[in-house]
Amino acid sequence: MQTVFDIGIILLAYLLGAIPFGLLVVKLKTGKDVREVESGRTGGTNAMRAAGFWAGLITAILDILKGAGSVWLAAWLTPDHWVHVIAPLAAIIGHNYSIFLPVRDENGRFVRLGGGAGGAPSVGGAMGLWTGSILIIFPLGALTFFSLGIASVTTMAVAFFATIIFAVRASQGLMPWIDVWYGVGAMVLLAWALRPNLKKLLEGNERVVKYSLNGWLRTRKERKAALKPTQNTHT
Repeated sequence: MQTVFDIGIILLAYLLGAIPFGLLVVKLKTGKDVREVESGRTGGTNAMRAAGFWAGLITAILDILKGAGSVWLAAWLTPDHWVHVIAPLAAIIGHNYSIFLPVRDENGRFVRLGGGAGGAPSVGGAMGLWTGSILIIFPLGALTFFSLGIASVTTMAVAFFATIIFAVRASQGLMPWIDVWYGVGAMVLLAWALRPNLKKLLEGNERVVKYSLNGWLRTRKERKAALKPTQNTHT
């Protein structure tokens, strides 16, 4: 009976993660469908592309709370710590493959489930397992994002940061070692969701966000390159 109850908790965590906050925020602010913008994902980065910085930030915060909320829900309903670890992974799966976002082809046939890439819920899951992790992961994630400006790298990095933090704390006896498996599982889920982006990254074609240092430097370089032919014609 307890096993069935625990499976129910994990399914609830999936449904919580499946709430497409990015779609709702962008729709309320601009009337646009975020799925029709750039990557088509519903996470904070694409919400920012579709409706501006604040829409992206609000989406990211709500998605973080989805991951954290799944852990808090599990901890409230069961003492089994394995369920506390699996619940945020289920929330990430729900975020990436939302039952509320079926994708259909031109003939109306179901193709797949849409969603995000899982970065923000993975941060939230880590926060749910250890609240203090947000004070480390969020600044490091923000530094990665606003310096490199590559959302896929930032998304992968936050799960990596969680794994390292939890491993250090577990080695000090401050948390159970099974929490480290959360970080490992999150990295696997994020890497799977980001397969197209990782391919573009290896090819050197991945998008760079203009709000980042890397984006600013690229724009500056492109402007200088565009001015050179004009300067040459005058000489």
